[in-house]
Amino acid sequence: MHGLINRAIQGFVSDSFGTSRWRAICRGARLEVDEFEAMLHYEDALTERLLDAVAAEIGVPREAVLEDIGTYLVSNPNVEALRRLLRFGGENFVEFLHSLDELPDRARLAVDDLGLPTLELREVEERRFTLSCRFSIAGFGHVLIGMLRTLADDYGALVFLEHLGVEQIGAADRAEAIETIEITIIETAFAAGRRFDLGARADA
Repeated sequence: MHGLINRAIQGFVSDSFGTSRWRAICRGARLEVDEFEAMLHYEDALTERLLDAVAAEIGVPREAVLEDIGTYLVSNPNVEALRRLLRFGGENFVEFLHSLDELPDRARLAVDDLGLPTLELREVEERRFTLSCRFSIAGFGHVLIGMLRTLADDYGALVFLEHLGVEQIGAADRAEAIETIEITIIETAFAAGRRFDLGARADA
């Protein structure tokens, strides 16, 4: 797992619950350090332990933790750059959805060894889509739900999101998880969205 992903978990916990809770989580996950280096790579099993420890410490299901991390990644001022990267995908929520297939390649322009989930959007019918997410560990689909829900609000769209489950594929030592999210757009212009500028700074 790329260190940036573990750093995102660290940032979410520290910003949301404080550094003392973060250190307690590191102890619960049996980590030798309580700081992750952004450009290093870590074993997937370490990230799995870390997520389980976060869920245990704050007393919510792991899926809820993952969704909250997704919300944090596109709403907290400390990670504004990710929101900007995503908002460059389109002028409205539908255009943004169609840009998601390209997101891993766009991210690698900034960090060439950053391994993100493979995403595939399919239009089932007008205003209804499925988004498949393929990654080395299960759960990233819930991160996407948190991100999508927040970005829908960002664009002023009203959407319904449902996690349709996860399928494990491949051999045990090289397994991957495929998760599917159903996206139903109820109204594309339900409310005024957040302001977004192409310049160096985006205001809420």
